Amino acid sequence: MKLKKSSGYLSYRIWALEIVSGIILLCLAFWISMHADISNAAQRLSSTVNYVKEQCNNNQKMELASETKSLMRIMESAEYINRNLASDMEKSGFEEPDQTLLENYAKESYVTGILLLSPQGAVEQEYHTDERNVWDLYENIDAEALLDVWNFPEKTYASRVNCEDGSYIDLAAVGRTDRSGILVAYYHTSKEYCRIFVNSMEQLLTGYSVKHDGTIVISNGEEIVASNDSRLVGVNMDDNEILRTIRRRAGGSKLVHVRDGGDTRGRSFGLMEQSRNYYIYAYMPERGVFNKTPQNMLFVALTYLLVLIIINMVRWQTEKKYQKQKLQIQQEYAQRLENKNLQLEESVKRETKANSAKTDFLARMTHDIRTPLNGIIGLLKMEEIHPDDLELLHANREKMLVSADHLLSLINDMLQMSKLENDEIVLTQDAMDLNALLMDVVTIVEQRAADAGITLEYDKASDKILYPYVYGSPLHVRQIFLNIYGNCIKYNRIGGKVITHLDYLGTTDEMVHYRWVISDTGIGMSENFLEHIYEPFVQEHSDARSVYHGIGLGMAIVKRLIDEMNGTIQVTSQEGKGSTFVVVLPFKIAEKEKVVQPEAATGEASIRGLHLLLAEDNELNAEIAARLLNDEGATVQVVRDGQQAIDAFASRPQGTYDAILMDIMMPKIDGYTATRVIRSTNRQDAKTIPIIAMTAHVFDEDVKQCLEAGMNAHLPKPLQMEKVVSTIARLCKRKK
Repeated sequence: MKLKKSSGYLSYRIWALEIVSGIILLCLAFWISMHADISNAAQRLSSTVNYVKEQCNNNQKMELASETKSLMRIMESAEYINRNLASDMEKSGFEEPDQTLLENYAKESYVTGILLLSPQGAVEQEYHTDERNVWDLYENIDAEALLDVWNFPEKTYASRVNCEDGSYIDLAAVGRTDRSGILVAYYHTSKEYCRIFVNSMEQLLTGYSVKHDGTIVISNGEEIVASNDSRLVGVNMDDNEILRTIRRRAGGSKLVHVRDGGDTRGRSFGLMEQSRNYYIYAYMPERGVFNKTPQNMLFVALTYLLVLIIINMVRWQTEKKYQKQKLQIQQEYAQRLENKNLQLEESVKRETKANSAKTDFLARMTHDIRTPLNGIIGLLKMEEIHPDDLELLHANREKMLVSADHLLSLINDMLQMSKLENDEIVLTQDAMDLNALLMDVVTIVEQRAADAGITLEYDKASDKILYPYVYGSPLHVRQIFLNIYGNCIKYNRIGGKVITHLDYLGTTDEMVHYRWVISDTGIGMSENFLEHIYEPFVQEHSDARSVYHGIGLGMAIVKRLIDEMNGTIQVTSQEGKGSTFVVVLPFKIAEKEKVVQPEAATGEASIRGLHLLLAEDNELNAEIAARLLNDEGATVQVVRDGQQAIDAFASRPQGTYDAILMDIMMPKIDGYTATRVIRSTNRQDAKTIPIIAMTAHVFDEDVKQCLEAGMNAHLPKPLQMEKVVSTIARLCKRKK
């Protein structure tokens, strides 16, 4: 019931939110649309006014040019009449021309009238076609300018006189050459002709619609001379409230909002631009400006209603579906609870089993580690009891080496598995000879197989290795096959066989694919165990640790490494008949020149006479290494950490040490840092002296780190003196 009430309350809130959102949306749409309409109106009116202004300016320029041309023409007429008058007076002998002669001069020169003035400016004689024009001329003529024509004969005078009726008179004055005085010729342009400019503007404005383009007005400042609204032509500017307000408030092309005659319902938007002699106005009523706002508001409202309808339909359908699903969820909830309880019980069982497996593993590992240690300790105690039995001492030492090797193998497998599980394994991409690597593996395995009484059959056909030079991690490839062969030999019978067949699968995108099929005739595995073969610490037989010396990590390591290489492995087996391992690995093809070939042996290696610096923090390890190296004829100086190694190298003369043996994990400064510091020392032998890592860090990524730090080689602990001696001898020979 509460849920239902809550749902109803939520529905009311949603409806209220939709209504409020609609109101806000409409207000926002109204504001945006209104400003858009105002902006569009301003753009339209501004464009119209600027165009009309440009036309007015063009016509005024034409009018000015016409005025200049007209004044030049009347001046030419005045000079023509003056020349003819002088000539005719000389021929006739008369002092003044008669009226007929002046009339002829006027007709020939196409002038309206001629005035003959005394030097003082008094009218002596005249001819005109319109009496009224003469009086306009008398009232507006510049007497001083006329007298200058007499006083300075080189001067001429020309001017336009505007009449009260809207017409104008163009006149020119020159000094008479026949006698003292001034000759004035003038031409009257009628009012009707003067309206040509205004008529052209009116014709231009007739192309604009008052309804769509607004009202356009051209004014001379006092009255309206042209408009697309014929009712306004001739109206005084003071009689039009809108135009007065626009002229008072407009700044540049700024759009202004004005009232019409104080009526708040009659509002308009307008602007004004000034040309040379005219004012151009354009205004539009509000209903014409906001013509799109109602449409936009209606569109927004309908769209919002449509969206609301769709949203509410979807919400209704969703609610209906939700209620249906809710019932289904409630029905499934009990089932899920029951399933979770069952899963919890299963999880408890698995955890219990896992804890048991861990406890079992720890117990077995304790046993596996203690077994070789117990053997070594027991053999040492036997040597204490029988110190003079040389045969027994020799046999015991062989057994201790076997136990130590087994213990080292256990530790290496544990460390390798730990790194794989923590994604700390770094696969290198070194150029290598795959054929040579496989032959090395076969050589190692052949000896193990021979010791166990097993026959190893390997298809050595070289044509199967079409692309022997590839990029990969040699250490890990070798480990994969050594582990597989180790299982095939370990779980085989005396007189059994291990058979290997290699297939070339082809190339794709510079990658070559090979398949190895390795079969044995050993004890085999059950189908149940095959499902868990890649799980760590899993062994099918309870006596595998004691009989076969295994801890169940070999195949787990193989699987992880193959997965890291993007390869595959499949295992089939039959109890009592043997097992078959199918491995497919891809390699990127490399050039032969990229492969680093091992240096050929040039005889028995020797370090006799070499002076070595050994950095080792473990006192026992340092003592053992120094003693073994001394036995080989080398002189050894021991330091306890990386800082002492740096100080010893820096404090001795150049060439004191032939090589440096560097442990990795040391106090103060580790072997990596110490190597970098020595390499950066400003002396000639700092870059060339061999620095060899001698450490318990034995994995491929550890070797890579050593080389990146500036070391020349890597020797794993426990030390194999043959390899130690050969490596030091090789590097010291190369240095020389």
